[in-house]
Amino acid sequence: MPFGLKNAGATYQRLVNHLFAPLIGNTMEVYVDDMLVKSRTADQHIPNLSAMFTILKQYKMRLNPTKCAFEVASGKFLGFMISQRGIEANPEKIQAILDMTIPKTVKDIQSLTGRVAALTRFISKATDRCAPFFKALKGTKRNITWTAECETAFSELKEYMGRAPLLSTPEHGDILVVYLSVSASAVSSVLIRLKDNAEHPVHYVSKALQDAEVRYPDIEKLAFALVGSARRLRPYFQAHTIHVLTNQPLRQVLQKPETSGRLVKWAIELGEFDIHYKPRPAMRGQAVADFLSEFTEPQASAATQLITEPNPSPSQDQTPTKNTLDLTQPLWTLFVDGSSNAQGCGAGIVLVSPDKVALEYALRFKFQASNNEAEYEALLAGLRLAKEMIAKQIQIFSDSQLVVHQVNQDFTAKDASMTAYLQHARHLLATFHAHAIRQVPRSENSHADALARLASAQHSSPTHLHY
Repeated sequence: MPFGLKNAGATYQRLVNHLFAPLIGNTMEVYVDDMLVKSRTADQHIPNLSAMFTILKQYKMRLNPTKCAFEVASGKFLGFMISQRGIEANPEKIQAILDMTIPKTVKDIQSLTGRVAALTRFISKATDRCAPFFKALKGTKRNITWTAECETAFSELKEYMGRAPLLSTPEHGDILVVYLSVSASAVSSVLIRLKDNAEHPVHYVSKALQDAEVRYPDIEKLAFALVGSARRLRPYFQAHTIHVLTNQPLRQVLQKPETSGRLVKWAIELGEFDIHYKPRPAMRGQAVADFLSEFTEPQASAATQLITEPNPSPSQDQTPTKNTLDLTQPLWTLFVDGSSNAQGCGAGIVLVSPDKVALEYALRFKFQASNNEAEYEALLAGLRLAKEMIAKQIQIFSDSQLVVHQVNQDFTAKDASMTAYLQHARHLLATFHAHAIRQVPRSENSHADALARLASAQHSSPTHLHY
């Protein structure tokens, strides 16, 4: 084959895949001109080598003896150290990081991040560990600001690389486990193999969040982490049953993805794999020590405010809260409104995340309801949506005097229908750590009111959702 052809590598790989097809995956692995013959015992090694040499002789292929090694317990293959224990990072690449001094220039930081990228499959939450370095690169190209945060991250990275984990190789029939983690700027995961009641890492994945991804709700970030893992580790997901261990309602969100068009796409993409969602048990090994918390404390972001909240100060149109909201914790805001007329009835819902990202719903009911019943239906639908989004504390605004005062126990529900709605609403509110519901003028609830009128219009679609 002539040198210099662009398709030479792919053509040669197709050739060796065809020649060694009976052996690949069993006793042999081949990548272009790198060949590895593997055996579980010394007695099996000679027959395995003989089978390979028989094929080489049949097709008149030759080997360079100076580049061959026989009967070794471990060796370097494709830049990794392969042994009976598993896959280890190249010691030379690890030492290159350990020998680095404190970066002083942009090139030094770029060299550091490049060396980390070469070993990212061995590094837990690699993007989070390198986040201070990326921050230092922002700004002027000539000068960098090496902060105390960078110094701490640099020291912790060296300490981690000094004890880089050994990666395991899954066998046919193994059930693999995925742990997910979400931070303000990155999503991460680790693929785990269970053996002898112990957890052995197979592959670490980490990805920085870009642009709009930073503003995803936390539960969507968790789904995004799973989708990213499935794309990156596709061969593992195709060949094995995957158990996703999470304490978040990820399965429910992906099975009912009406809240976001992205979730619909991701649910379809994940549907081809054998994925099961299970609650996270107690940690059994160091491999998942860094993944005990699925959501780290979110940082303040400059997300674009999509909706203006009403002034929370008390007024004559507002009733005081019945729960104390912790303003230091993430606060969700819910605007609800119901509409009932001769053409139909519906509800408008606007749920605003702590990052000021708004989820908007226009729901058209397929049953007749009074105006008060429509107001309650809007409240219940909004609370269910907030619950699915893992909201811990929520502030609710409605222009219905009856609903607000009944929930706040200022009015008594005398009608059987209103009593049932009130009990259901209180049951849902009890699932939040804290909540407050206030009555606001219709002018301050115009967004939800417009959605409710749209839903109750004669020619409106059953459900609308947009960002």
